Amino acid sequence: MTKVKSAKALPRNEIVEGDCIEAMNAMPEGSVDLVFADPPYNLQLRGDLQRPEGSTVDAVDDAWDSFASFEAYDAFTRRWLAAARRVLKPDGAIWVIGSYHNIFRVGAAMQDAGYWILNDVVWRKSNPMPNFRGKRLTNAHETMIWASREQGAKYTFNYEALKALNDGLQMRSDWVLPICSGTERLRDDNGEKAHPTQKPEGLLHRVLVGSTNPGDVVLDPFFGTGTTGAVAKMLGRDFIGIERERGYIDVARRRLASTRRFDKAALEVSTSKRAAPRVPFGQLIERGLLRPGEELLSMNGRHRAKVRADGTLVGADVRGSIHQVGAALEGAPSCNGWTYWCFVRDGKPVPIDLLRQQVRAEMGERPN
Repeated sequence: MTKVKSAKALPRNEIVEGDCIEAMNAMPEGSVDLVFADPPYNLQLRGDLQRPEGSTVDAVDDAWDSFASFEAYDAFTRRWLAAARRVLKPDGAIWVIGSYHNIFRVGAAMQDAGYWILNDVVWRKSNPMPNFRGKRLTNAHETMIWASREQGAKYTFNYEALKALNDGLQMRSDWVLPICSGTERLRDDNGEKAHPTQKPEGLLHRVLVGSTNPGDVVLDPFFGTGTTGAVAKMLGRDFIGIERERGYIDVARRRLASTRRFDKAALEVSTSKRAAPRVPFGQLIERGLLRPGEELLSMNGRHRAKVRADGTLVGADVRGSIHQVGAALEGAPSCNGWTYWCFVRDGKPVPIDLLRQQVRAEMGERPN
């Protein structure tokens, strides 16, 4: 654990004790890949909440969640959002989670600060706390805002990995996950909740798999008992936690000490073909994998074209790229030439995309 320092340094895989705004302002500018923030919700509780049988609900009534007014909360929000944006890399992103008490005010402040909102994600709790008074709907969800540092930034989005997590379907913006319970819920020495708003590891797993890569730096300015740090460590990311409450820091340190990083091979996730390095068709000719004058066949067997020295094709009074010629021959508006054309080896058709994968493998990339 380190204290806030005036000298600018990046405290990787450490918990910084102190005020989050001061701590972030002491870090190098543009040094963090992702911020995950679980700020105070400013719940504005009025008195104790009783269950029907008379027991008191363990609600969030800590001093860190108390603000004198909405104006005071807004001022605090603007300050920490500005500090977080300063430490984000140009292509960095931020996730902020909140409830109906604060998320709308936070969202407006994010837009005012220059962040570009990408999605709002509804975390629908499969086991929410019931509404004991019966005067409102059961509050069964929280909202997360995902935003890039600025409009046009090339933020990380592992689309295929999230699709794989969702059994091959596109990941939606409503996530059904349980709240912390059972053995995941951390307890203090008295058996009470170590933190009233501990987030489930499954939620952070989905966030980090979807929007970071191994080796990225993930900053949590409201670290609490260290869920972000524990999941980041398991997934091979570096973390920075900032927390001012000593009791939470002690719990987080014990938690992180017992957390093991996954095996390196297990950290790889499904990637999009668009993320693979581009291989021009002409490289196949340059490297002798195909020869000028060699004939290509369409996979459906209807058309033929010859390879030219400059990487274009010519056939049936049409010439151009592998995509243009394929589209012209099929009378289609477009064509993926890599999957349309094949060549013959030992009497068998071989897709030219296999040659592209071979080149990628030789470049040190795992083919898709």
